[in-house]
Amino acid sequence: MRVYLAVFACGLRRYSGYRAATAAGIFTNSVFGLINATVLLAVFSAKPEINGYDAVDAVTHVYITQALIGPVAMMGPPLDLASRIRTGEIAVDLLRPAHLTPWWLAHDLGRAAFNTVFRGVPTLALGLLVFPLALPGDPLRWAAGAVSLVLAVLTGFGLRYLFALAGFWLMDSRGLTAVATVLGGFGSGMLLPLVLYPEPLATLLRALPWSAMVQVPVEILLGTTTLPGGGPLGGLAFQAAWALGLLALSVLLTERATRRVVVQGG
Repeated sequence: MRVYLAVFACGLRRYSGYRAATAAGIFTNSVFGLINATVLLAVFSAKPEINGYDAVDAVTHVYITQALIGPVAMMGPPLDLASRIRTGEIAVDLLRPAHLTPWWLAHDLGRAAFNTVFRGVPTLALGLLVFPLALPGDPLRWAAGAVSLVLAVLTGFGLRYLFALAGFWLMDSRGLTAVATVLGGFGSGMLLPLVLYPEPLATLLRALPWSAMVQVPVEILLGTTTLPGGGPLGGLAFQAAWALGLLALSVLLTERATRRVVVQGG
Protein backbone atom coordinates (compact mmCIF):
# COMPACT_ATOMS: atom_id res chain seq x y z
CA MET A 1 0.00 0.00 0.00
CA ARG A 2 2.88 2.40 0.79
CA VAL A 3 4.14 1.95 -2.77
CA TYR A 4 0.81 2.99 -4.27
CA LEU A 5 0.49 5.95 -1.91
CA ALA A 6 3.92 7.09 -3.08
CA VAL A 7 2.85 6.69 -6.72
CA PHE A 8 -0.33 8.70 -5.96
CA ALA A 9 1.83 11.47 -4.49
CA CYS A 10 4.07 11.40 -7.58
CA GLY A 11 1.03 11.82 -9.83
CA LEU A 12 -0.17 14.71 -7.70
CA ARG A 13 3.22 16.45 -7.80
CA ARG A 14 3.65 15.86 -11.51
CA TYR A 15 0.44 17.61 -12.52
CA SER A 16 0.86 20.38 -9.95
CA GLY A 17 3.90 21.47 -11.97
CA TYR A 18 1.81 22.39 -15.02
CA ARG A 19 0.47 25.66 -13.61
CA ALA A 20 0.15 27.47 -16.94
CA ALA A 21 -1.65 24.48 -18.46
CA THR A 22 -4.01 24.38 -15.48
CA ALA A 23 -4.84 28.08 -15.84
CA ALA A 24 -5.37 27.61 -19.57
CA GLY A 25 -7.67 24.67 -18.83
CA ILE A 26 -9.78 26.75 -16.43
CA PHE A 27 -10.04 29.52 -19.02
CA THR A 28 -10.94 27.09 -21.81
CA ASN A 29 -13.55 25.27 -19.74
CA SER A 30 -15.11 28.56 -18.65
CA VAL A 31 -15.31 29.92 -22.20
CA PHE A 32 -16.78 26.73 -23.61
CA GLY A 33 -19.16 26.61 -20.67
CA LEU A 34 -20.34 30.12 -21.51
CA ILE A 35 -20.84 29.20 -25.18
CA ASN A 36 -22.67 25.94 -24.44
CA ALA A 37 -24.84 27.56 -21.78
CA THR A 38 -25.85 30.34 -24.17
CA VAL A 39 -26.81 27.81 -26.85
CA LEU A 40 -28.89 25.76 -24.41
CA LEU A 41 -30.61 28.87 -23.06
CA ALA A 42 -31.70 29.61 -26.62
CA VAL A 43 -33.06 26.06 -26.93
CA PHE A 44 -34.98 26.28 -23.66
CA SER A 45 -36.37 29.69 -24.52
CA ALA A 46 -38.35 27.89 -27.23
CA LYS A 47 -39.34 24.97 -24.98
CA PRO A 48 -39.10 25.68 -21.22
CA GLU A 49 -39.02 22.02 -20.13
CA ILE A 50 -37.50 18.98 -21.86
CA ASN A 51 -37.61 15.54 -20.21
CA GLY A 52 -37.40 16.99 -16.70
CA TYR A 53 -34.74 19.60 -17.51
CA ASP A 54 -35.42 23.33 -17.41
CA ALA A 55 -33.07 26.15 -18.44
CA VAL A 56 -31.35 26.36 -15.04
CA ASP A 57 -30.80 22.60 -14.98
CA ALA A 58 -29.31 22.74 -18.47
CA VAL A 59 -26.87 25.52 -17.55
CA THR A 60 -25.95 23.71 -14.34
CA HIS A 61 -25.32 20.58 -16.41
CA VAL A 62 -22.95 22.55 -18.64
CA TYR A 63 -20.79 23.86 -15.82
CA ILE A 64 -20.67 20.64 -13.83
CA THR A 65 -19.64 18.94 -17.06
CA GLN A 66 -16.89 21.48 -17.66
CA ALA A 67 -15.71 20.96 -14.08
CA LEU A 68 -15.60 17.18 -14.66
CA ILE A 69 -13.53 17.29 -17.87
CA GLY A 70 -10.23 17.53 -16.00
CA PRO A 71 -10.84 14.87 -13.29
CA VAL A 72 -12.39 12.21 -15.55
CA ALA A 73 -10.00 13.02 -18.44
CA MET A 74 -12.78 12.78 -21.00
CA MET A 75 -10.66 14.64 -23.55
CA GLY A 76 -7.37 13.15 -22.37
CA PRO A 77 -4.57 12.93 -21.65
CA PRO A 78 -4.15 9.24 -22.47
CA LEU A 79 -2.17 7.17 -20.03
CA ASP A 80 1.59 7.17 -20.59
CA LEU A 81 1.27 3.40 -20.53
CA ALA A 82 0.31 3.48 -24.21
CA SER A 83 3.54 5.16 -25.31
CA ARG A 84 5.62 2.89 -23.05
CA ILE A 85 4.12 -0.16 -24.72
CA ARG A 86 4.80 1.32 -28.15
CA THR A 87 8.45 2.15 -27.40
CA GLY A 88 9.23 -0.99 -25.41
CA GLU A 89 9.79 0.86 -22.11
CA ILE A 90 7.03 -1.32 -20.68
CA ALA A 91 9.75 -3.93 -20.11
CA VAL A 92 11.14 -1.71 -17.34
CA ASP A 93 7.67 -1.36 -15.77
CA LEU A 94 7.30 -5.12 -15.64
CA LEU A 95 10.44 -5.38 -13.51
CA ARG A 96 8.82 -3.36 -10.72
CA PRO A 97 7.51 -5.34 -7.72
CA ALA A 98 3.99 -4.01 -8.34
CA HIS A 99 1.09 -4.91 -10.59
CA LEU A 100 0.64 -2.62 -13.60
CA THR A 101 -3.05 -1.89 -13.05
CA PRO A 102 -2.99 -0.53 -9.46
CA TRP A 103 0.31 1.25 -10.22
CA TRP A 104 -1.23 3.26 -13.05
CA LEU A 105 -4.48 3.68 -11.14
CA ALA A 106 -2.66 5.25 -8.19
CA HIS A 107 -0.81 7.61 -10.52
CA ASP A 108 -4.03 8.58 -12.30
CA LEU A 109 -5.85 9.20 -9.02
CA GLY A 110 -3.15 11.74 -8.17
CA ARG A 111 -3.82 13.48 -11.48
CA ALA A 112 -7.58 13.41 -10.87
CA ALA A 113 -7.25 14.78 -7.32
CA PHE A 114 -5.19 17.73 -8.53
CA ASN A 115 -7.59 18.49 -11.39
CA THR A 116 -10.62 18.30 -9.13
CA VAL A 117 -9.32 20.89 -6.69
CA PHE A 118 -7.37 23.22 -8.97
CA ARG A 119 -9.33 22.99 -12.22
CA GLY A 120 -12.81 21.64 -11.53
CA VAL A 121 -13.68 23.76 -8.48
CA PRO A 122 -12.53 27.09 -10.03
CA THR A 123 -14.46 26.33 -13.24
CA LEU A 124 -17.66 25.69 -11.29
CA ALA A 125 -17.09 28.81 -9.18
CA LEU A 126 -16.75 30.96 -12.30
CA GLY A 127 -20.01 29.48 -13.60
CA LEU A 128 -21.71 30.55 -10.36
CA LEU A 129 -20.54 34.11 -10.94
CA VAL A 130 -22.20 34.25 -14.36
CA PHE A 131 -25.35 32.11 -14.06
CA PRO A 132 -27.72 30.94 -11.33
CA LEU A 133 -26.92 27.23 -10.95
CA ALA A 134 -29.15 24.56 -9.42
CA LEU A 135 -26.53 23.19 -7.03
CA PRO A 136 -27.78 21.11 -4.09
CA GLY A 137 -28.27 22.53 -0.62
CA ASP A 138 -28.47 19.07 0.94
CA PRO A 139 -25.12 17.81 2.35
CA LEU A 140 -26.17 14.22 1.62
CA ARG A 141 -26.52 14.99 -2.05
CA TRP A 142 -23.06 16.59 -2.06
CA ALA A 143 -21.73 13.42 -0.39
CA ALA A 144 -23.42 11.30 -3.05
CA GLY A 145 -21.89 13.61 -5.66
CA ALA A 146 -18.42 13.09 -4.17
CA VAL A 147 -18.82 9.30 -4.29
CA SER A 148 -20.13 9.62 -7.84
CA LEU A 149 -17.06 11.66 -8.82
CA VAL A 150 -14.74 8.93 -7.51
CA LEU A 151 -16.66 6.27 -9.43
CA ALA A 152 -16.59 8.45 -12.56
CA VAL A 153 -12.80 8.77 -12.27
CA LEU A 154 -12.45 5.00 -11.82
CA THR A 155 -14.65 4.35 -14.85
CA GLY A 156 -12.65 6.81 -16.92
CA PHE A 157 -9.40 5.22 -15.84
CA GLY A 158 -10.70 1.75 -16.69
CA LEU A 159 -11.56 2.80 -20.23
CA ARG A 160 -8.29 4.67 -20.82
CA TYR A 161 -6.27 1.80 -19.36
CA LEU A 162 -7.95 -0.72 -21.66
CA PHE A 163 -7.37 1.53 -24.68
CA ALA A 164 -3.70 1.81 -23.73
CA LEU A 165 -3.44 -1.93 -23.07
CA ALA A 166 -4.72 -2.61 -26.59
CA GLY A 167 -1.24 -1.56 -27.71
CA PHE A 168 0.00 -5.02 -26.78
CA TRP A 169 -2.05 -6.36 -29.69
CA LEU A 170 -2.35 -3.33 -32.00
CA MET A 171 1.21 -2.08 -31.43
CA ASP A 172 -0.13 1.50 -31.59
CA SER A 173 -3.38 2.35 -29.78
CA ARG A 174 -3.49 6.07 -30.65
CA GLY A 175 -6.12 5.59 -33.35
CA LEU A 176 -8.37 3.64 -30.98
CA THR A 177 -7.97 6.30 -28.31
CA ALA A 178 -8.87 9.09 -30.76
CA VAL A 179 -12.04 7.30 -31.88
CA ALA A 180 -13.02 6.52 -28.29
CA THR A 181 -12.55 10.18 -27.31
CA VAL A 182 -15.01 11.28 -30.00
CA LEU A 183 -17.52 8.61 -28.99
CA GLY A 184 -17.08 9.51 -25.34
CA GLY A 185 -17.83 13.18 -25.93
CA PHE A 186 -20.96 12.24 -27.84
CA GLY A 187 -22.19 9.51 -25.49
CA SER A 188 -21.30 10.87 -22.06
CA GLY A 189 -23.49 13.96 -21.92
CA MET A 190 -20.49 16.24 -22.20
CA LEU A 191 -21.40 17.84 -25.53
CA LEU A 192 -25.15 17.71 -24.98
CA PRO A 193 -27.24 16.42 -22.06
CA LEU A 194 -28.48 12.93 -22.83
CA VAL A 195 -32.04 14.02 -21.99
CA LEU A 196 -32.03 16.00 -25.24
CA TYR A 197 -31.29 12.96 -27.42
CA PRO A 198 -34.22 11.18 -29.07
CA GLU A 199 -35.28 7.69 -28.06
CA PRO A 200 -34.09 4.96 -28.35
CA LEU A 201 -30.66 6.59 -28.81
CA ALA A 202 -30.79 8.23 -25.37
CA THR A 203 -31.54 4.91 -23.67
CA LEU A 204 -28.67 3.21 -25.52
CA LEU A 205 -26.19 5.94 -24.58
CA ARG A 206 -27.28 5.83 -20.95
CA ALA A 207 -26.39 2.14 -20.80
CA LEU A 208 -22.79 2.72 -21.94
CA PRO A 209 -19.89 3.43 -19.54
CA TRP A 210 -19.35 6.99 -20.79
CA SER A 211 -22.64 8.10 -19.22
CA ALA A 212 -21.25 6.96 -15.85
CA MET A 213 -18.46 9.52 -16.27
CA VAL A 214 -20.56 12.64 -16.85
CA GLN A 215 -24.34 12.29 -17.14
CA VAL A 216 -24.87 10.30 -13.94
CA PRO A 217 -22.72 12.55 -11.67
CA VAL A 218 -24.51 15.61 -13.06
CA GLU A 219 -27.95 14.12 -12.45
CA ILE A 220 -27.02 13.06 -8.91
CA LEU A 221 -26.17 16.68 -8.09
CA LEU A 222 -29.29 17.93 -9.88
CA GLY A 223 -31.48 15.39 -8.09
CA THR A 224 -33.34 14.34 -11.24
CA THR A 225 -35.48 11.20 -11.53
CA THR A 226 -33.90 10.15 -14.83
CA LEU A 227 -31.11 8.28 -13.03
CA PRO A 228 -30.91 4.48 -13.27
CA GLY A 229 -33.32 3.20 -10.64
CA GLY A 230 -34.91 6.64 -10.36
CA GLY A 231 -32.58 7.99 -7.66
CA PRO A 232 -28.98 8.54 -6.54
CA LEU A 233 -28.52 5.01 -5.18
CA GLY A 234 -29.44 3.55 -8.55
CA GLY A 235 -27.03 5.95 -10.25
CA LEU A 236 -24.20 5.05 -7.89
CA ALA A 237 -24.88 1.33 -8.37
CA PHE A 238 -24.75 1.81 -12.15
CA GLN A 239 -21.41 3.61 -11.88
CA ALA A 240 -20.00 1.06 -9.44
CA ALA A 241 -20.93 -1.80 -11.77
CA TRP A 242 -19.09 -0.21 -14.70
CA ALA A 243 -16.09 0.84 -12.59
CA LEU A 244 -15.63 -2.59 -11.00
CA GLY A 245 -16.26 -4.39 -14.28
CA LEU A 246 -13.71 -2.32 -16.18
CA LEU A 247 -11.09 -2.63 -13.44
CA ALA A 248 -11.58 -6.40 -13.24
CA LEU A 249 -11.26 -6.65 -17.03
CA SER A 250 -8.13 -4.49 -16.85
CA VAL A 251 -6.48 -6.87 -14.38
CA LEU A 252 -7.46 -9.93 -16.44
CA LEU A 253 -6.21 -8.53 -19.75
CA THR A 254 -3.00 -7.26 -18.14
CA GLU A 255 -2.19 -10.80 -17.04
CA ARG A 256 -2.76 -12.05 -20.58
CA ALA A 257 -0.95 -9.17 -22.27
CA THR A 258 2.22 -9.45 -20.22
CA ARG A 259 2.61 -13.08 -21.29
CA ARG A 260 3.18 -11.95 -24.86
CA VAL A 261 5.18 -8.75 -24.49
CA VAL A 262 6.61 -7.51 -27.76
CA VAL A 263 9.47 -5.10 -27.11
CA GLN A 264 9.78 -2.56 -29.88
CA GLY A 265 12.58 -0.13 -30.52
CA GLY A 266 15.44 -2.27 -29.23
